[in-house]
Parts: sequence; structure tokens; C-alpha cells
Amino acid sequence: MRKCFQLLLAVFLITAAGCSEKTETSEKNEDGSTTIRIVMKDENPSNPASVKYFEALEKGLKEDEKLNVKFELVEMPQGNYAEKLNLLLMSGDIPDMIYFQGGDQQIADQDLLEDLTPHIEKSKYIKDKLEPWNKKRLENYPYLLWIKPLSQKTPVIRGDWFDKMASSKALMDDPTIDNYYAFFKELKTNPPGGKGKPSYAFTAAGDIEELNAIFNMSFGLTSSWLKKDGSFVYHKVSAEEKEKLAFYQKLYKEGLLDPGYLTKEWDTKEKAFYDGEAGVITGTAGKVIDIYNGKMMQTNGNEASVKVLPPAKGKGQGFGAADVTKEARGVAISSQSDKKELAFKILDYLASPEGQMIDRLGFEGEHYSTDSGEIDLTDTYYEQWFARFWEPSEFTPDMPLKKPLLSKEAETSLKLVNDFYQEDNLFILPEEYIANWDAMENLYKEYSTDIITGKRPLDDFDAFVKEWQAAGGKEITEYANKQLK
Repeated sequence: MRKCFQLLLAVFLITAAGCSEKTETSEKNEDGSTTIRIVMKDENPSNPASVKYFEALEKGLKEDEKLNVKFELVEMPQGNYAEKLNLLLMSGDIPDMIYFQGGDQQIADQDLLEDLTPHIEKSKYIKDKLEPWNKKRLENYPYLLWIKPLSQKTPVIRGDWFDKMASSKALMDDPTIDNYYAFFKELKTNPPGGKGKPSYAFTAAGDIEELNAIFNMSFGLTSSWLKKDGSFVYHKVSAEEKEKLAFYQKLYKEGLLDPGYLTKEWDTKEKAFYDGEAGVITGTAGKVIDIYNGKMMQTNGNEASVKVLPPAKGKGQGFGAADVTKEARGVAISSQSDKKELAFKILDYLASPEGQMIDRLGFEGEHYSTDSGEIDLTDTYYEQWFARFWEPSEFTPDMPLKKPLLSKEAETSLKLVNDFYQEDNLFILPEEYIANWDAMENLYKEYSTDIITGKRPLDDFDAFVKEWQAAGGKEITEYANKQLK
């Protein structure tokens, strides 16, 4: 598939070679506007909310920046976004602006994505909105831009249940692995919701990464490559990983971990939380926690507002080390576009005070009102609205906010993530290792899942390590030790 992809892109590059040398186009639509084609996850021309948002953005650009833009949203079929996007790009159809959620590196390797560095240096707003992790990621990989809070996941429980539990205080005062286990055990054996609610302490969407956000660092898994006796070992083949999997196996065996976590999607995970089937889930710090809070209160009353829980404490503590090799998702500009400058001006406008009013607050009359001389955010804002683009830490609208943008618990989640901020030591793998790496990661998923669910004994972890080394781990470990000196 990878070779086929590269061949198709090579053909496209030959046919499009002249395009990369073009200057900004003067071609206009009949109404004098310039069309910018954009592809974004969940933003389709068949979605009324998407159409309304981009119409509002068109109006703002025209009024505030005198930019007459017409957005053309690219319709994306249902299914895995990264896969569907790659199919679109493989066909040679490359929009001016592209939102990636994986799969971008092989596109960048074909020189199809614009280096954003010179644009950012000349920007009016963006250069002053970048967070430290944004700057480091752009230095390493200047093709994706994503000005958002750290995307670490934080655990939450409904507050009325938390208040009823005898183990809550001990967990908050000293969130050791043992105290977390006792907390999970009480959720299952003495359910605060009564009559078996919750059915299990924790659920996740399809894998253990959300559980890892709570526990990885407490088991000493504090970075992707752990230093052992003067050299580096990949964390998933370490003794600490084996110890953690033993703990997860225990959670699963005792019914504390949802037995159906492997087949859950994000929506069924969240439904289980709101319906009282699951006691604890994790969500991205900040706005996602706010959405959880709004929906939980809407479903179960204001007393059920969520409570953010701390990361487990042991050999380390935190919600996971932050990857600064590149943005895991973000907006790119096609290097083949003849409207690159205009496309970046749009991204820069979205970081301006006026652009932030559109992106952060939504639609006046629906998500907020200004009748009182203040910006009064509605329940609809807290329950539904999210910024499509940027969420810099500093946002000071011209009119004061009557209520904060985020609930107290959402703010708490952001503070915790920032308090425990630690950079990871990951690095971008050369192309020659990627196929093996993918196979090695799949091998880990197979073994770890079987160990957690009891299909394999814990001692099979040692067999996994040997297979991992033979599948390319030995060579990649040698490469890692050269990179991390």
C-alpha cells in the first residue's frame, strides 16, 4: 500500500510540477471572491453547523481583513478520517488547506506540504500565540499547526458519586496506585449509584491508552525511551511495562475495567459514562472535560457535575510525557496551492481578537448574548461549542465575559496537565523503519490485550519482548541510542 501510494504521488508530482512555482493567483469568482478549498474532519457541506461556521468566517474575514474568501468544504465519506483523507490525496486532489489527524508524514515526505516557518515569522498574531510545545514541534516538523492546550487526557467521575465514596479523600490526598485500586474497587463493590451503578470502574474507547494516561508514569513509564544502565530501552518492552500489565490484568479479572472496552468507540464510551454504566472515563483536558460536565449535568442534574481526578503517583506522576517531535494533528497548507499566502492569512486571522470571537465563542444569539453589556455564554455553548482552530491560553475579548469560558473542573484539568508537564524523548523515525515499527506496535497490542484479558499468562510478556526484538526492535533500539546520546 505504501509503495502504491508513493508511485501515485510521484505521478501526481510530475503532472503538478509547474504548480509549485506559481505565485498567488489573481483568479476570482464572479462575486470577486477567491475560493479556498478546505478539508477538515466532521466539517462537511452537508453539515448545517459547518456551513454556518464557515459563512461566519467568510463574513469576518471580509469585514475585518478585507479578504474576500469563499470556502469550499470538501465532502469526506464516513469512516476512518486519516485513511479517507489519504485516499483523497492519493488521487491527486489536494485542497489548499488540510486538517490532518494522522497520516501526514508520508504526505510531507513527498514535499506536498508547505513549510510554515516563514509564514509564522511574518504573521501578525500567530507568532505571539504559540505555546512552548508548539514552538518545539514546529522546529522539528514545520508542516502542521495546532494552537491548542496540551492534549493529555484527564480522568473524571460524576461529582455526586465522588462525594458519597469513603475512598475519595484518600485518593485526592495521596493518589497512589493502591489508593486508586481501592477507589476503583469501591466503585464496583459498593456502587455509589445504587443497584449496580456503575457496572465497572473504568471504560475506554478501544485500547488502553486512556488508562495509561492515569497510570503509566506511576509505574515508572515516564518517557518513551527509558534509560537503563547507561542505555535506552523502549518503554513497551520494559520491566515497568510488565508490572503495569499485571495491574491491568488484575483490574480486568475483578471487573473493574470494562470487559467491553476493546469494542467501544468514543460515543459509546461517553454514553456509558452519562448512563451510569461506567464510573470513570478520561477526556482531553479543557474543553472536552467541559463538554462532559455539561452533558452529565444535562442528563443527571447539576449535582452530578464532574470531578477531575489526579494522575496516579508512584515511581513518577503525571498524565504522560508530551511528544514534541511534531503535532499529532493540525492544519497544513498544500505546497501545490497557488493560494498559500491567502490560506495562511486565514489561519493568522483566526488568532486575532476578531477571529477568536468567531472560533472560540460561536454564534451570537445561540452560543452567547451581549444584551447585558457583557458576553453571556449560554448552556448551548458549554454543551456543544468547540473551537475548530485555535485555543491560545490568552483570550481577552473587547467585551468582558460574564462567565468563564471553561467550568471550574475544566480549568482544573488544564492546570493539572500543565503542572505535570514533561517533555518526551521521542524522535521521528526514518522511513526505512516505519513498516517494521508499525508491525512491532501491532505485536504489542496483540500481546498486551491478550495478557490483560487473561488469554495469555503474564509470563508471555517475555516471549513478546523476544518477538519484538526480532521484528526490528534490536535495530531501532540501536538507532534510538545513537539519537538520544
